Amino acid sequence: MPQTARQIADDLRARIDSGEFGPGARLPGEPALVKQYGVAKMTAASALKLLVTEGVAYSRPGSGTYVRDFKPIRRVATQRLSRAQWSSGRSVWSADVSDRPMEVTAIEVHEMAAPRWVARALDLEDGQATLVRSRRYVVDGSPVQQATSYFAADLVRGTPIAQPDPGPGGVYARLADLGAPPVAFTEELRARMPSPEEAEALALLPATPVIEIYRTAMTAEGRPVEINHMLMDAGSYVMQYDFKS
Repeated sequence: MPQTARQIADDLRARIDSGEFGPGARLPGEPALVKQYGVAKMTAASALKLLVTEGVAYSRPGSGTYVRDFKPIRRVATQRLSRAQWSSGRSVWSADVSDRPMEVTAIEVHEMAAPRWVARALDLEDGQATLVRSRRYVVDGSPVQQATSYFAADLVRGTPIAQPDPGPGGVYARLADLGAPPVAFTEELRARMPSPEEAEALALLPATPVIEIYRTAMTAEGRPVEINHMLMDAGSYVMQYDFKS
């Protein structure tokens, strides 16, 4: 019985995991898959497309489909946002990348009137001044995430949070210095396809989706002190969430 595109993709993924096809290796093309699995050309094409969509492989038009050679970043949300992480002077990013080369680029810090969705998230009046921090994260030479954080300007104006480099421990350590340490976080996550501008900013391979996260940081009193909009290359991440019942 002919296999489905999903079954073929799973088999190819297993062969990638076993090392048969290493990073940068060219995967069998549609004709080879048609012959090997006894399926229609459309099924073979769908199997390769599944691997591309999942971030396992990428397509070079006119050349073939290749195994991605970027080691995924394991993002453990509960670890990176723990107070023990940022209060010790470490950035939340150090929990993700360990000793891998990481660079923060395209840093911009400015004030602006709060968009309505930001005002709602931070319990501000529409149009109230907010401080905006935007940046791009590059790991192993590849851009993997764009992030933009919003704060009530009255809270952080004139503090290190308004500087490109907020210092050891990042903005959460500086919020603690201001007497407003975040103790609770809410993340809303979805996956979608990027806009052309987003794909260009993250240098995304064709057909690569993005992970979009909105995170709200709150004090013990329930006051929201930051809303962070993150856009991530879905092919560069493994999202891990640990829970206890």
